Amino acid sequence: MTMNTPALVYWTSVESPVGPLLLTADPDGTLTSLSVPGQKGGRTVQDGWLQDPGPFRAAEEQLAAYFAAELKEFRLPLRARGTEFRERVWDALDAVPYGATTTYGEIAARIGASRPAVRAVGGAIGANPLLILRPCHRVIGADGSLTGYAGGIERKTRLLALEGVLPMPPS
Repeated sequence: MTMNTPALVYWTSVESPVGPLLLTADPDGTLTSLSVPGQKGGRTVQDGWLQDPGPFRAAEEQLAAYFAAELKEFRLPLRARGTEFRERVWDALDAVPYGATTTYGEIAARIGASRPAVRAVGGAIGANPLLILRPCHRVIGADGSLTGYAGGIERKTRLLALEGVLPMPPS
């Protein structure tokens, strides 16, 4: 592949209780993003992308099981590209278990970042390209508040309710 040749991107859309999910993958089937409509920084289908549900069968099955409260941990190949700092933050997100929450400060401490780096941690979490699969919805404010979520606070509330952290909001 030359520098001018864009990488091949596969995509599919999957229905879910939090709206349609746009999934992308590289040619070897590794998931590169999961976006929701209206997501801050979320992906949208681009010219040249190939719509093909084939590379996403395992992801669709695991997402369906997750939304049915039958799956607590995704086992899918994921690849997100970011700065070294963002990738460390995203790795720390992967360690937050189902049904638990953590704070931005705890994530900063986990990656060895200084207290002033909490804002940068928040920025990295907000730039997470793999919503739901990489559980940024489990990060809350130090005071217990449901602070920002790129997919919207309503979706964050629904995901935390699904995991038993919050009462289920009315539909």
